[in-house]
Amino acid sequence: MPRKKTGDFQFSSLYSIVFFFTLLITLSYINAPRIPILGFHGIVDLNNPNFGVAQNPIAQRMAYPMQNLEKFLEDLAAKNYWFLSTQELYDYFINRSQDIPEKYVGKKPIMLSFDDSYKTVYTNLIPVLERLEKEFKQKIKIVLFVNPGTLAKVNHPSTTYLSCEDLRSGFEKGFYDIQSHGQNHKNLVTLTVQDLNEELSQAQTHLRECMTGLAPEQEIAAHIAYPYGSMNHQVETYAAKYYQSGYLYNSAILRFRWLSDKYRISRLTVNRKKTIERLIQMASRSFTIPQR
Repeated sequence: MPRKKTGDFQFSSLYSIVFFFTLLITLSYINAPRIPILGFHGIVDLNNPNFGVAQNPIAQRMAYPMQNLEKFLEDLAAKNYWFLSTQELYDYFINRSQDIPEKYVGKKPIMLSFDDSYKTVYTNLIPVLERLEKEFKQKIKIVLFVNPGTLAKVNHPSTTYLSCEDLRSGFEKGFYDIQSHGQNHKNLVTLTVQDLNEELSQAQTHLRECMTGLAPEQEIAAHIAYPYGSMNHQVETYAAKYYQSGYLYNSAILRFRWLSDKYRISRLTVNRKKTIERLIQMASRSFTIPQR
């Protein structure tokens, strides 16, 4: 019987080692703790579908039915989810600068975010959040990624876009986490350096001015979601001058222990086609906070 060549044996051993470690890494990634961050836009009342929703095909497609969202939130509240703010995600899971409080042990963390400053996040959603708070004795906090350049102006009310007073009211009620979506919802990748810097800095300045007296300045517009989910190295470099972290819109779930860049936090896209059952399934992928 011919003897196996030494070179063949070494190659086979090396291949086995590489395969073994690749398998370990793959399994580690698949089983890594996950936090679903859902990205909504406007909220449409099916009983009054034309009220408050921007009349363009994209906005219509992205607006999620209020009736479906209410049932989804009921399910989350009944199952005692932990509704994360952007700063909680950053402190406990991204930067890991603080220990998770004992009161969250056994809960599943989730973040519910809403982009583009639509008025329906106030008119249609606040009453739902207030009802659920009374029923479940739990406050459901949502993250608003706001474009202050599109906010309704004083003495010029809008049925499409939020006003500063809406933001202040929702914040005072304890439901809103106010963060940045750029000043005017421009594609940041296409801007000159000067325009990029202005789009990022002005959004933060104007949102903090709007919320003056209600919260420490550093809690407002400390994080950004990139308009259209569009970013590159230059955008990240300038975003880092103003914001602690940045959010994508890439239909992916956050595996926070695998996150190598805090300016590329994944979010799951939500549009009108997503059923309640699908949203519940997306939320269920969250991990459970273990006992320390």
